Order: sequence, then C-alpha cells, then structure tokens
Amino acid sequence: MSVSASHAFSTCDFCDVHKADTSGSFRVLPPVFKHYGGRAAFAGPVSTVKCHEDNTQVKAAVESPGEGRVLVVDGGGSLRRALVGGNLAAAAARNGWAGIVVDGCVRDVAELNAAQVGIAALALMPLPTERRNEGQRDVAVQIQGVRIQPGDWLYADADGIVVSEGLLSA
Repeated sequence: MSVSASHAFSTCDFCDVHKADTSGSFRVLPPVFKHYGGRAAFAGPVSTVKCHEDNTQVKAAVESPGEGRVLVVDGGGSLRRALVGGNLAAAAARNGWAGIVVDGCVRDVAELNAAQVGIAALALMPLPTERRNEGQRDVAVQIQGVRIQPGDWLYADADGIVVSEGLLSA
C-alpha cells in the first residue's frame, strides 16, 4: 500500500508528533537532498539497493514492479558518478515506483523532472556509472548515517525526508 496524492502528508507534522521518539523507529534524514522528478511529495514502503558507482541493481529494481514502493539507493554518498538518469526515472514511473532516494548523484535533470516519480539525491553529475554487475538488493543500508531497511516507510516532501518502521497516519 502506498500513500497517494489524495492522502496528503507533512513531514513537519510527522516530526511534531514523533519529536520525542527515542526508540529509533522514527528517523529523519539530514537536509542534504535536492528534489527532482515530477512528484514533489512521495511516500511508500522501502526497497533498497546498496552499490558503489555501479547502477546495475538500480536498473534491475526500477525495471521490476514498484507497487508504490520507494527505492532507497545507498551509493555511499559518491559524487563521482550518477546512479539514476532519465531512462531509469522513466522506467520507475512506468513500473509504479512512488519515488527514489539516492545517497549519491543523478543526471538528465530535464528528463528527471518530466518523470512522474519523486526523486531525491545529493547532486547532479553528468558522468554515468560503469555497469559491473555489482551491488546488493533489499539489504539494510545507512543513508547519511540513518539506518533504513526494506519494509520501512519513507515519506518525502519539500520540507524533508523521514523514515518510520511502519505506516504513519497523515
């Protein structure tokens, strides 16, 4: 189940409700991500890819049914290669992904903005990756020091990105 546009949410409201949560079940990503993609806000259950300057597993993920999920890509914060470009953004939109969060770079900004999928990344970088068939899917990752695992829920809007162990009510 994903959160549709008709079910608006606010990451600020979620933070107001969960600001005293010390259990670790509610987490906030640092404010280092820039938003791209045709959806300003997106949310859904998390699927992950862990890779370094090789987007083989990212491509495989977005070419599979997204079912309203958010793909979280642990690119190790690398600013040397783009892990998502216009073709992968279009594939994600076509296959029903709600969004993609990349701890790394993206490229093809005009194509990203045209794709009906939310995209958040650290920066733009025109260099593509080398596909070496490396990387892991659906493993626990650390994004900017924040633990994220498959099945968590991620919510992203203009104010930021939050992660919860379960579905939050808007």
